[in-house]
Amino acid sequence: MSKFNTILIANRGEIAVRVIKTAKEMGYETVAVYSEADRDALHVALADTAICIGESAVDKSYLNIDNIIAAAQKTNAEAIHPGYGFLSESMEFARRCEQAGLTFIGPPSAAIAVMGNKTVARHKMLDAEVPLVPGYDGPSGDDQVLQQQADRIGYPVMVKAAAGGGGRGIRIVREPLKLKAEAESARAEALSSFGSSELLLEKCVEQARHIEIQIFADKAGHTVYLGERDCSMQRRNQKVIEEAPAPGMSDELRKKMGEAAVQAAKAVNYVGAGTVEFLVAQDGAFYFLEMNTRLQVEHPVTELITGLDLVEWQLLVAAGDDLPLRQRDIHLKGHAIEVRLYAEDCEAGFVPQTGLVRDWKMPSGKGIRTDNGIVKGQMITPYYDSMLAKLIAFGETRHEAIRRLRRALKETVLLGLSSNKPFLLGLLEDPVFVMGEATTRHIEETYLPQKENQGCFSPSDAMWSMAAILLSRTQGATGWRSTGVLSWPVRLKFQQTQRDFVVSQDGHQYCVEADGFETQDVIILNEAEGELTLQVNGIRSSVTVALDEQQCLYIDNRSDVAMFEKLSFSNKRDEEELGANLVAPMSGRIADVKVKAGETVNKGDLLVVLESMKMFQELNAQKAGTVSEVYVTPDQQVEVGHPLIDVNADE
Repeated sequence: MSKFNTILIANRGEIAVRVIKTAKEMGYETVAVYSEADRDALHVALADTAICIGESAVDKSYLNIDNIIAAAQKTNAEAIHPGYGFLSESMEFARRCEQAGLTFIGPPSAAIAVMGNKTVARHKMLDAEVPLVPGYDGPSGDDQVLQQQADRIGYPVMVKAAAGGGGRGIRIVREPLKLKAEAESARAEALSSFGSSELLLEKCVEQARHIEIQIFADKAGHTVYLGERDCSMQRRNQKVIEEAPAPGMSDELRKKMGEAAVQAAKAVNYVGAGTVEFLVAQDGAFYFLEMNTRLQVEHPVTELITGLDLVEWQLLVAAGDDLPLRQRDIHLKGHAIEVRLYAEDCEAGFVPQTGLVRDWKMPSGKGIRTDNGIVKGQMITPYYDSMLAKLIAFGETRHEAIRRLRRALKETVLLGLSSNKPFLLGLLEDPVFVMGEATTRHIEETYLPQKENQGCFSPSDAMWSMAAILLSRTQGATGWRSTGVLSWPVRLKFQQTQRDFVVSQDGHQYCVEADGFETQDVIILNEAEGELTLQVNGIRSSVTVALDEQQCLYIDNRSDVAMFEKLSFSNKRDEEELGANLVAPMSGRIADVKVKAGETVNKGDLLVVLESMKMFQELNAQKAGTVSEVYVTPDQQVEVGHPLIDVNADE
């Protein structure tokens, strides 16, 4: 038996908070680890003990096995919970824990080694007669061999990193001429994310659904499945919305997939929590994708429909106990849906954001759960994943769960940096999602193009008018009077859109006017600590606002969130001139520089690859011309706005 009393959580953010809470409820002592950037983080404050494990960069802290093992020994921890991400699926980390006499709260290192490499896993699943997507998993270093195999499989084909997960190192290739470039890009991302450039090819199953089965196994050999989750709402192969059970899932198909998942787990002598991921085709055929040898980000939806605490089960199994239930005892009830709240600028192409959390309010109410690891006043840095929180709603029916989640998301306030809240609200109202008919390509191929065509990503006139009034007031506007009413001009910017307004004030009543703009009559009814009650054109509503040191104003009116900047009339930016030059849209590391001074480039040519929060951003030339200056080199760290490349634009 592997009994222990003190657990070190080798992670950060919301998952560290999640594990700490259950561990403390079960009577365990908890130890948090933190990097220099996370010194004041929530998980540090919640744990019984905390210890610094290094600098902010992940390789100096959360990915540093030596530092984490040393931290466990120094704090007398007997067990380590890896959470997810970081070292959670590292065979070497699990092995080192075992060697140090520490209980690794996860599967044996041998099981991680098999399932952690997609090529090895495919071979193992083939032997276990688990259905596989047609593909190629041989040597992948030769582009000519990959080309021959892709031609054999047929397009579209998916290039995938053999190691790791999380949607990274994956490219879809729809025509032969693009295979080499996409394979090169996938190799670079895989090497950076997982330390391995090995690739494999799989047939891209079009219009498929991503269905995963939660399994659990104990050391006595008992293995069960806890229903399924539908994770088809994805962008860039990363999950955005997850739900359980899957819409339209029949009892027969659930049983077949559950038994296949159990078969996969037993094939590698699995112990603990794991997830077997499948693609389900339109005809109902399902194919093994991979097995995640850890707790999943979306585990709360399974907890809500089963009434179980999966972290509690992890700790019980790690301590040598049998599973609390057998398959016949597991029943599903109701429906649960989860959304992931990210610090990202959806308007600018979902670029990860950094900055100070100036306001943070979580929703409450029946059926609502929020898993988070942030606090008001916390700095969000570029070193880690941009996911800040998860909002989960439970209902007796799927429609009730959607309705509750919409309300919860509207009640959520995150100000100080851009988030994907408006994007998530739009998805929850998308007819395809509401009908339960979304496939893995729906967001990118249907939803986003429709939204862009409809121009739905711009603030409303009411939001613009609120910003004009509030920014004028904060900067002590001075105006002129005619007929006794004070008026002044205001120039505002949202993203790349700049607008000029005239604001008039008479007591608590304001009027906002602009060319091509419906006049807004606004009365401020109440204001206190960032909460304002306003009446706009006769309609009363409440908003939450925050102002930063650069006089940038953040407004959340429940459905929309926007950041406005007040511009000086004397310092109007020449957008045409700036369009030829490239600056960093986010903080991060320069992964690659594709050009040199003196080279000629065309509009759209790739100039720089920037890595931030484990995402790669390709930055392209905005105009044709000649490169005049290159300000950065590979591996250099840059902040938002740092100059990267100057291009002398062609006439």
